[in-house]
Amino acid sequence: ECDDCDLVRYCSDACLKEHKPTHKEACVKRAAELRDEFLFKQPESTHLGDCPICMIPLSLDVTKSPIMVCCSKVICGGCSHA
Repeated sequence: ECDDCDLVRYCSDACLKEHKPTHKEACVKRAAELRDEFLFKQPESTHLGDCPICMIPLSLDVTKSPIMVCCSKVICGGCSHA
């Protein structure tokens, strides 16, 4: 299975390597579509606002949104792990 787009499945790593050049264009397009679908499924916003780094709405559970010590801004859990 292609890790990026989930469009095709391969029987072995050798088949994946052989088919990768012909699959690359469709793969990049589908991976972008999947990313857009994920982003558009995000809630509009919360009363806490959006993460100032990735602009994804902050979690309603305040324990999952750490505060940056340097500037006192609240960021999402994903950005705090990055």
